Amino acid sequence: MNYRNSFTGFLLLLATTLSQAQSPAPGPIPMPQSMVMKDGHFTIDAGTVLVYSDEAAGKKAVLFADYIAKNHGLILSKEKGKKDNGKNSIYFFNEPGKNSKDESYKLTVKPGSITVSGNETGLFYAVQTMMQLVQRDNGMVSIGSVEITDQPRYAYRGIMQDVGYHIYPVSFIKSQIEMLAKYKMNVYHWHLTEDHGWRIEIKKYPKLTSVGAYRAGSQVSHYVDSLSGIDHIPYGGFYTQEEIRDIVAFAKERHVMVIPEIELPGHSVAALAAYPELACGDNPGPFKVAEQWGIYDDVYCAGKENTFTFLENVLTEVMELFPSEYIHIGGDECPKERWKACKYCQKRIRDKKLKDEFELQSYFVKRIEKFVNSKGRKIIGWDEILEGGLAPNAAVMSWRNIDEGVKAARQRHDVVMAPQTHVYFDFLQDERKQEPLAIGWGYNPIEKVYAFDPTPASLTEEERKHVIGVEAPIWTEHMDTYRKVEYMLYPRLMALAEIAWTRPEKKDSVNFFECRLPLHLSELDKTGILYRVPGPIGVKDTTLYGAEFRVEMKPPVSGAKIYYNFEGQDARETDFLYEKPVHIILRKGERREVKAVVVTPSGKRSINTTMFFINP
Repeated sequence: MNYRNSFTGFLLLLATTLSQAQSPAPGPIPMPQSMVMKDGHFTIDAGTVLVYSDEAAGKKAVLFADYIAKNHGLILSKEKGKKDNGKNSIYFFNEPGKNSKDESYKLTVKPGSITVSGNETGLFYAVQTMMQLVQRDNGMVSIGSVEITDQPRYAYRGIMQDVGYHIYPVSFIKSQIEMLAKYKMNVYHWHLTEDHGWRIEIKKYPKLTSVGAYRAGSQVSHYVDSLSGIDHIPYGGFYTQEEIRDIVAFAKERHVMVIPEIELPGHSVAALAAYPELACGDNPGPFKVAEQWGIYDDVYCAGKENTFTFLENVLTEVMELFPSEYIHIGGDECPKERWKACKYCQKRIRDKKLKDEFELQSYFVKRIEKFVNSKGRKIIGWDEILEGGLAPNAAVMSWRNIDEGVKAARQRHDVVMAPQTHVYFDFLQDERKQEPLAIGWGYNPIEKVYAFDPTPASLTEEERKHVIGVEAPIWTEHMDTYRKVEYMLYPRLMALAEIAWTRPEKKDSVNFFECRLPLHLSELDKTGILYRVPGPIGVKDTTLYGAEFRVEMKPPVSGAKIYYNFEGQDARETDFLYEKPVHIILRKGERREVKAVVVTPSGKRSINTTMFFINP
């Protein structure tokens, strides 16, 4: 990334940015729809009483009390009662008659009291906001006076976690769900089956896990044209039904819906390795669980009845484990080569008077949808399920680009926007040479995520109603440890949360990146979670031309330090500590290279930012 800028324009932009960043700013992420700051504050002390209207509200009062006890050492008393109790109280009111899907809430903080209202979900999100507003100054715990009326822009706000390529501990899955809840995200889409591993226990088909959950080796580099990138070390694992029930219950307590994904008709090699009779032909196989990343031609046979018996039995067990409204059935990247040569598939095409293999896939998806619907559920699938026609009540997850989502919305299908062009979190965040191994062709830095509007302007008002949300997929070909997943997820999750919850007119990128995000990263820095430390605020990798420069920087994490040098080597703690603007003077023909690094209080580091200053 190399940009030519005039020195005058650079200073003007920098001065404007810094003056905006220095203005007082509220702290919540995502930003509420309406937030009016007022004079004064409410003090939380040993005399504060948490009053709740009923048992549902009482659970949220306990949630807030636990937070205060853990983080500030105060034990708050709780009691069921009415708002006007004459005490220094925080009142949690469960509003009667509110729709269970209503996620709105109201929060009023006055010097003498706090009132929180909403249904169970709304109260939960109100508590998340309250926890972000709590301040501690000279030992005093308080919340500034404020009036908040809030509700989400979208009903569906999620991430997709793939565990087919690599599997992660239950404790890590729970930590992700905790972070989703903190930032008012409500969907954990769990990609459980893949060519490279079947990760969910199915009692009726034990070989899915005894065989399909394990592969003989894994691809460990970008090599895809030979086996030179395979480590030849057995790899695998799966989640038991007991573990899954535990995770689903854990998520429910945090108002997060776990949506399972069972891939079909493609990405099914792991299942075929266990039950080869489900593939095309009379004597298919043998198959082995895939080791090399990519798309495989072997898929479920669409002409055999036992394929559908198998999938219906699998989905029956899946739906018993997951109470989610949606069941994700994949539907993406299904090669048609085996179907073209299969007598059973060709017979199905003739018998059903289908035009081609694309309509055969449509038949496959519609048949599965009918079964899922019969169980009181809905299907959602990647945007290829549109090909060949789709039943009206199926939802579409638009991943290839935004245009597929537009197409689906115009056909009156509900759409979740998850385009690789903007919100794929397995894509790079900076130059490849400075980042962990990742999908090479994609670049989605946090700034690009934050700028994304999931509802395209090209849609009519009626069509826009079908864009029900946004999701960031995390495919894990190159994420062999959960620490890599954390690095790719945070802090991009915070940007995703704001575009999912906050209406575009309420967004403020300067306030987000320079005021609120540094505070949130400071809190994250105190945990054991790994995250990508942004570079210094106010500068970027660039080349500037001129004779004199004044470089101003701010830490992107509150409490972090910035070190810089002029040596051409990566900056480190032995170099200059940034304490005031850097003054650079160049004579004609001279150049100067400045490198800067951010080091957080916990010792985490950003990648180096490199600036070239040239006087031609």
